[in-house]
Amino acid sequence: MTGTFEELIASSTPVIIDFSAEWCVPCKKITPILSQLVDDLDEEISIIKIDIDKNPALRKKYNITAVPTLIAFKKGKQKWRHTGMITLAKAKQAIREIW
Repeated sequence: MTGTFEELIASSTPVIIDFSAEWCVPCKKITPILSQLVDDLDEEISIIKIDIDKNPALRKKYNITAVPTLIAFKKGKQKWRHTGMITLAKAKQAIREIW
């Protein structure tokens, strides 16, 4: 996916924004879970990783106070938010409930 952040979250394709940081160990551990989530879901979904240290404006706009923080958007609307680690099963359940 290419485009501005606002264009990406406004897409008809559901998007999960993974707010993370290079120094964050849980952020590294959640990456394979998110990859598996995309592989396992029948619906098309995109994952976009945002480094909060390189994107302080987005960090402030979405009030990111801890990482990892996941925010799911569909057609520009925030549908779900989760901070901290999450299991694959819980992530699937949450996404299926909002899609």
